Order: sequence, then C-alpha cells, then structure tokens
Amino acid sequence: MIYKNFAFASLICLLVSCGKDDGTATDTITNPPSNETIVKVLSSNFLSGGLSVPITTETRTLSNGTTAECFKIVTKSTPPDHAMGPWCPSNIADDATKGGIWLEGGNVYDVDGAFVKNLATFYNNTTWQMYNPSSGAITKTNTQADCQAAANPNVGAAYKNYCVECLPSYVSTLTKTIYIPVTPVKLSAPVPFGGGPGTSAPTTRGIAFNGVVFDAPAPTNIILAAYTLAPFDDAGGHINMGAGYHYHAATGKSTKISQTDGHAAMIGYALDGFGLYERLSGAGTEYTDLDASRGHYDGTRGYHYHVDKAGSNNFINSLAGAYAR
Repeated sequence: MIYKNFAFASLICLLVSCGKDDGTATDTITNPPSNETIVKVLSSNFLSGGLSVPITTETRTLSNGTTAECFKIVTKSTPPDHAMGPWCPSNIADDATKGGIWLEGGNVYDVDGAFVKNLATFYNNTTWQMYNPSSGAITKTNTQADCQAAANPNVGAAYKNYCVECLPSYVSTLTKTIYIPVTPVKLSAPVPFGGGPGTSAPTTRGIAFNGVVFDAPAPTNIILAAYTLAPFDDAGGHINMGAGYHYHAATGKSTKISQTDGHAAMIGYALDGFGLYERLSGAGTEYTDLDASRGHYDGTRGYHYHVDKAGSNNFINSLAGAYAR
C-alpha cells in the first residue's frame, strides 16, 4: 500500500528562530538551569481562519498550583489550510484518492477499495464483510444519525461492518475553549496524560497552527471490535460529534514553520506551551536524544517536542510542563 501524507481544540503559541540541537539523552525531565532558553508562546503563529474569535489572555491556575498568564483560545476545529476528507471509499473499485488512511502496527495504509475488500485477510477474521459482493458497494454511514450512532464506544450491532464517515457539516457550529500558558513552565517530572475513569489530567496533546487538536490515540481496538472502520483523512484527521475534526497523526498536511538550520519544522504546540516539531530533521533523520516525553532542548528553540511517526497513533508521551486547569 502507498503511504499518504496524513477530540477538541487547545492552542499554544511559541516564538522560534534557528540554531543547533544540543539536547542529551535522558529518561527523566529536569528543571532547566536559570540560563536555559525559554521560548514564549506567540499567538500570531496561528491561522485566524481556524479560530472562532481572536485569542485573548487571562490569568489561570496551572497544574503545579501557580498562577500564570494564559492564552484563551476558542477554536472551531475547521482547518483553513487543507481540505477535510475523504474518509470512506464508495466501492471496492475506488482508488486511494476516494478514501483516507488507517493506522495499524505502526504503519499507514491507504483506505482504498482494495483495502476494504481485503479486511478479512488483513485482520485474519472472516467476519469482516464491509461491501456488497455483487455490486462492490461499500457499506458506510450516510447521515448525521448514522454518525452519532456509529462513532461512539458503544456502537450497536446495526452498524457492524460499516465504514464510519462523519462529515464537517455535522459539527459546523462546534467550538472548544482551551487555556495555554504564555510562558511554558518546565516541571521536575513529566505529567502523564489522562483518559481513565476519575483522572483529571488532560487527554489533548496539543494543537496545530490551523486550530485543529492533536488528540489522544484513537481507540482503534474499540472501533475494530465492533467490526467498524473509522478512517482518517490524508491529514490524519477525522470527525466525531463530540470532538469535531481532530488529528490522530501528523502527516505534513497542516501549516508548518520551517527552520533555516535544518532542524525539523514546527507544526504547533503542546498543551503546556512547549513547541511541537515534526519527527524528522530537514535531512530526514531521527532525533536520538529525546526524553521519555519525546522532548529535548536546544539553545534556539528551548525545550520542545518531536512528534511520533504517523503510523503510531501517537504524538507525544507526556507533558514536560505545567498545563492550565
């Protein structure tokens, strides 16, 4: 298969320039020395077309108990820099331009007609039958009611063997307000993301410059257990009724800020205000000195993260800094 470039909103902003990486490998996050570069958030990096209202500032309490000036970002989760979709092809004869992508085992697969036809073999389970053998038509959601019923953890038997495709028009009025510290505050230990019952930690990883959230890993096990498929588009995003349009992979489609020194391009910000950068350097090499959160330090960008590979269904592993409650 061909690799194709591929919740809710939060927003962060960071002024960057260019310099050499000098981070060192570590398994823990330590407080920066007093002379370490700390890069503040810069709201002008964001595309106004992805925001519901202009960014403002408020004083908020951070997760470490201190108070700080934070950006208040109201996002509409609608990217102004690339189209959304498609997600589900209509027929097993459709090529890759008619569908999105799927993440499995660390790899990115085109969801074309052949992929849907081959699901029983791909997952070694003959229960998969997501198309009409006579016409080749793929069974998929066609209405907002279908989306509401199928794009949730408790999908019913009626949607077994459906390709789930929720459309932007279903969430056109949805907005989300997020607060991000203007000046990132490094902590002595990383903050794990939430997600389980009773947890208060955030699940959102960060946000792209276009206002779309880098979300928690997609619950692919739940999706597949119901014999449904909820593809992502080529930008790594899809839609549900609660989160709107959100990303589960960074595939290079959203706006980026190139670095003149060959460092990986910046693609957004983590929830704690530290910069999010592409996985690979300008020369296409991996960063081998990342800490447990997938971050490291250099004198130009300060502490910052590099996102995981697209097929991993992951961006970063934890937050190195305090987040706004």
